Amino acid sequence: MERLQLTDLATLLRDAAGDGGSVPLDEAALDTLFLNLGYDSLALLQVTGVIERDLEVTLDEEALDEAQTPRQYLDLVNAALAARATA
Repeated sequence: MERLQLTDLATLLRDAAGDGGSVPLDEAALDTLFLNLGYDSLALLQVTGVIERDLEVTLDEEALDEAQTPRQYLDLVNAALAARATA
């Protein structure tokens, strides 16, 4: 996988935490805080574990702590995937 898409992230979050809040995880929610979407840090931790295992990439823990929105999280994951591809 070259890039993690928003639909991929939405599926992973639903699998990890259920449907989340009342706000759907779509393009309109890219800059909405995960907490406002109904996803807590435990759900993100589970998703991060799946991503690291399945995509064979290591994500920066400090940067993950600062990724508070789907856009920030996707940017972080996709930067790690791009760095791995060029290594």
